Amino acid sequence: MGIQNIRVSRRSFLAGTGLVIGVTLASRSIAASALLRGTPAGAAGPVQNLNAFVRVATDGTVTILSKHIEFGQGPYTGLATIVAEELDADWSQMRAAAAPADDEIYKNLAFGLQGTGGSTAIANSWEQMRVAGATARAMLVLAAAEMWGVPASEITVSKGRVSHAASGRETGFGELADKAATMEPPANPPLKDPKDFVLIGTDRPKLDTPAKTDGTAVFTLDVLADDMLIAMVAHPEHFGATVKSFDDSAARQVPGVVDVKRVPQGIAIYAENTFAALKGRAALTIEWDLAAAESRSSEEIYDDYRRLIGGELLGATDNGDVETALSGDGITRLESELVFPFLAHAPMEPLDAVLIRADDGSIDCYTGSQFPGQDKAAIAETCGVDAAMVRIHTQLAGGSFGRRAQFGSPYMREAAAVFAASGMNRPVKHMWTREDDIRGGFYRPIYVHSLKGAIDREGNIVAWDQVIAGQSIMKKTELDDTTVEGASDLPYTIPNLRVRANQTELQVPALWWRSVGHTHTGFAVETFIDELLERGGKDAVEGRLALLSEQPRHTGVLKRVAELADWGSPVPDGRQRGVAVHKSFNTYVAEIAEVSIGADGGPRVHKVWCAVDCGIAVNPNVIRAQMEGGIGYGLGAVLFDQISLGEGGKIMQSNFHDYRSLRIQEMPEVEVAIIESTEPPTGVGEPGVPPIGPAVANAWRRLTGQPVRRLPIVGSLTS
Repeated sequence: MGIQNIRVSRRSFLAGTGLVIGVTLASRSIAASALLRGTPAGAAGPVQNLNAFVRVATDGTVTILSKHIEFGQGPYTGLATIVAEELDADWSQMRAAAAPADDEIYKNLAFGLQGTGGSTAIANSWEQMRVAGATARAMLVLAAAEMWGVPASEITVSKGRVSHAASGRETGFGELADKAATMEPPANPPLKDPKDFVLIGTDRPKLDTPAKTDGTAVFTLDVLADDMLIAMVAHPEHFGATVKSFDDSAARQVPGVVDVKRVPQGIAIYAENTFAALKGRAALTIEWDLAAAESRSSEEIYDDYRRLIGGELLGATDNGDVETALSGDGITRLESELVFPFLAHAPMEPLDAVLIRADDGSIDCYTGSQFPGQDKAAIAETCGVDAAMVRIHTQLAGGSFGRRAQFGSPYMREAAAVFAASGMNRPVKHMWTREDDIRGGFYRPIYVHSLKGAIDREGNIVAWDQVIAGQSIMKKTELDDTTVEGASDLPYTIPNLRVRANQTELQVPALWWRSVGHTHTGFAVETFIDELLERGGKDAVEGRLALLSEQPRHTGVLKRVAELADWGSPVPDGRQRGVAVHKSFNTYVAEIAEVSIGADGGPRVHKVWCAVDCGIAVNPNVIRAQMEGGIGYGLGAVLFDQISLGEGGKIMQSNFHDYRSLRIQEMPEVEVAIIESTEPPTGVGEPGVPPIGPAVANAWRRLTGQPVRRLPIVGSLTS
């Protein structure tokens, strides 16, 4: 029995249960007409396109097309705010939707292709979306002027209403939309003076919150198509292993299992429902070829990295004479080794995609795509169709933290390979489970840092020597900036500074994890500087400020967070405070954590004060939420998280019971201050993460006398 022989229709059942939502089908392909639940790319309903980013409907609603995926970090709201400001729209009429996949029209100006990452969504779209809003406003004004026979210069726009005071005429955007779409867009529409901003800089709720709260929001996991199969792949427990042989006879006996196929990534099982797919996959017997697999344990990799630190190194920074400074008269030396484990991203929604082929051979893909252009190319290549015949419909995603940002689209290549192996005659939902995600690699790599510092007789830090050993995320043989970022550009004024790296290769696939290199360099720098200051008899805040005299924005957030926490005031008995300041993605963040010893013997974090300078604050509500989320995410990782390889290289963790995130009762109180600024806006999705780990570790050292040399803290210090 093959896939094409079983065709159980769910259409009448699903339609009867009210699961069908407003999807425009008439103008779409036959394949898209099989969609029962999902969100096609672009604005819904009849709209007029005023430019690539702004759509106006006849009811006056304005939909902005976001070239960035919305997975909780707030670009839909932020980009809509920027457009609404220049458009002089009322906030109640604003909507947001995913843009189609197009690496030219919707490219990220920082990457040169369409993609979300590096906390660039607002930063790279700032001018572009302002112009889009101003252009749309000018076209609406021109349409009104022509309709009313009045000079455009006499027309005003406010809160979504277009008016001509002298004649008493007034109308909404919807009434002007058809005519405005025929107007010639102005080449250089005037932009507002920031002093005239009405929406930018004020709190507003996120556009996507209501639907996510009442359950009507559609994620890829919710996408349904008529006659759809569920597909899963059995992967090896060792990175680099391949299928040697397999027996699927027991799997095929599982009710609901339709077929089993070998694909490059493992063994794919196809079923009528998720339960059958899980049971069928569990019934497979697979012999894996481990000849090319990673066979070292994490402990063996750490030891190998320690040897690499003494080997040939790539230079990142070399100022002054470090060797002489480290051995000068009257010098006090401090040395440290820091060990960082693999980290999984662990978003709430694991990887998934729905692929549907139309009668004309074209393919629609519904997925939470972080690089839709690359996903499109991967599907085309794997399924053997022209890229012009592939349509990506980016869905809301339940988090990512970097997991969906894969150059070359290895996940989508697996999903497409599974679809192609099925014959592409029925829609296929390809799913990873939580276990697939935790054990699937593409981790934040293991790193080992070696640090040496020197203090003179007056307590001044006169030398800093740092070596970092680990994988190059970009698989570079030359220096990978993501290995040393946050260390090679040390903000502190230290006369003799050297930072080097040794990059190696593993079979374990590596990937950007929320804040990338700053996840480990921020911790190493801010814990080591804290120890050096303490050894030199300096206060942790005052000592940093003295070394940051040439860094006004670092200084600004550090002073503000010290004020917020009343640094230097008495701390409750049994508690201590630690501080850290770090710049990542051009955003400056300082945090102070107040810590005690918890019931489990590990750190109990009671409160975190945070100051952030991200330039112009487009929406303070989103910025505070991102700082709070980054602190919670980073705190869970620094306290509890690690992916470890056991004997023979076997992956040890599998789900949230042994790769646990911060739990709700463990979330500290967080107070955030946003620095007022006229600088262009920068990202906030990642910069809240790097300072929390060192702030907690520095408080822990003051509290217990134990410096944190290895992460996660719980287990390393308390086992």
